[in-house]
Amino acid sequence: MKLEGIHHVTAITGDAPGNVDFYARLLGLRMVKKTVNFDAPDVYHLYYGDELGHPGSVMTFFEFPGAPRGRAGAGMVHRVAWRVRDATALDFWVERLGAAGVAVQRSEDRVRFRDPEGLELELAVSVGVPGEPLAAASRDVPAEHALLGFDGVRAFSARPDASRALFEETLGFTAAGETTWTVAGDSRRSAYAFDAAPAARGMQAAGTVHHVAWACRDEDQPSWRSRTKDAGAHVTAIIDRYYFKSICFREPSGVLFEIATLSPGFTVDEPADSLGEALKLPKQHEHLRERLERTLTPLSNPRPHDVS
Repeated sequence: MKLEGIHHVTAITGDAPGNVDFYARLLGLRMVKKTVNFDAPDVYHLYYGDELGHPGSVMTFFEFPGAPRGRAGAGMVHRVAWRVRDATALDFWVERLGAAGVAVQRSEDRVRFRDPEGLELELAVSVGVPGEPLAAASRDVPAEHALLGFDGVRAFSARPDASRALFEETLGFTAAGETTWTVAGDSRRSAYAFDAAPAARGMQAAGTVHHVAWACRDEDQPSWRSRTKDAGAHVTAIIDRYYFKSICFREPSGVLFEIATLSPGFTVDEPADSLGEALKLPKQHEHLRERLERTLTPLSNPRPHDVS
């Protein structure tokens, strides 16, 4: 029983239109779902990824309009990294991001930058990574330079040793350094790493990560719940998120983890060729549609699915 790398990463935005423009236009991802936070339906939940929103490609955001900028601290993910094909792709992104006024830091195999609300992002050259590239089609981003799914995430921890047993003995992470792990299944692989926590206390708000989700085979999820519970984690019941089922718990350093199933995916309630175009609501919130369509921030998709 193995986790199949990262399923999705969820963060917070205070500006949904700006968020859509940055991730779906500038970064060339596809907005694969426009829905609401199932636990707080007055809040958008926006999903970006490859053409179908495959696990391993999906960055999601809750919108809290006007939220102040947050700050990553102990127990929070502070950097999200995607893969790209090669150094030529990095050259493309340095030019594209720079032309948009985004400050970049370039090294031989990586480019680091921040989104408009301060979330730290990174592009890393993909070397010997298993699995199909998870790329979106975009008019403005050539296929050879597209983002190819997650490389990994980095979090701040004040006590990384406290998490080691859960990671290695329960979740099957493989140590790749003193505070670095590989999370690898049969088809996908991601990295997870800790950095020393800053002195300032974290503040979860715009530009910060809410949680990181790991992918599992559907049939394995009850066993993952039992294993994490037996290891002492305070794990939720299995929750139906409609596009996947999930369990959630905090690992000992404080980062909120989710384990999410690989299916059914984002085509369960709309066809592939129109993903992300309409507001989709779970059945329990469908009666709120008229009010939500009136009160949620108006959004236009800068990259509808009209590319091949």
